[in-house]
Amino acid sequence: MTTGRTEKAEATVDHPESEATLGALEGVIAVQVKRHRVDAGMSAAELANRTGLSKAMISKIESASTSCSLTTLQRLAQGLNVPVTALFQGADTEREATLTRAGEGSVTVRSGTRHGHEYRSLGSLKRRDQAIEPSLVTLTSASDVFPQFQHPGTEFIYMLEGRMVYGHGSYEYELATGDSLVFEGEGPHGPLRLVELPIRFLAVAAR
Repeated sequence: MTTGRTEKAEATVDHPESEATLGALEGVIAVQVKRHRVDAGMSAAELANRTGLSKAMISKIESASTSCSLTTLQRLAQGLNVPVTALFQGADTEREATLTRAGEGSVTVRSGTRHGHEYRSLGSLKRRDQAIEPSLVTLTSASDVFPQFQHPGTEFIYMLEGRMVYGHGSYEYELATGDSLVFEGEGPHGPLRLVELPIRFLAVAAR
């Protein structure tokens, strides 16, 4: 008998993180079911009729006081005429984001920075190993110092102002306002000649 009680106790050990996650998921489903029902101009009784669930069950779901089975979720989605995934919207909200206001962003010191070349970082995601790195590049004075870069992945540049000749490997591209260029980052690249100043372009490296 003692062994039986011990096994039962071990089987009912609490897992706070799992329960917290479950509770949060129930709350998300409750919000989404009620929102879609109200948006559709539907009463709880009407949703109950459409889904084959009781009105009491609809009330429990919308108050996050019960857990929904997969079958129940499918019935709710069909009754609300939405995909099942719509009932989970907002369940996974812990995502990293970086906001950079106009005129802000750290200036990255690179070769050529002191010669009228400014590379201003527009944000990054620290928790991503493979993330994009957007920068606003401003060239304000002609200089003999034109940095050449090489990095893994790809890069995209979009001309916002001015005109320049941009090199990638053995190729040269004359770029004006509105032009864009996508290329492999492993090849040496960078401005070769500044034709019309000032020059501003958005550079997005995806490593």
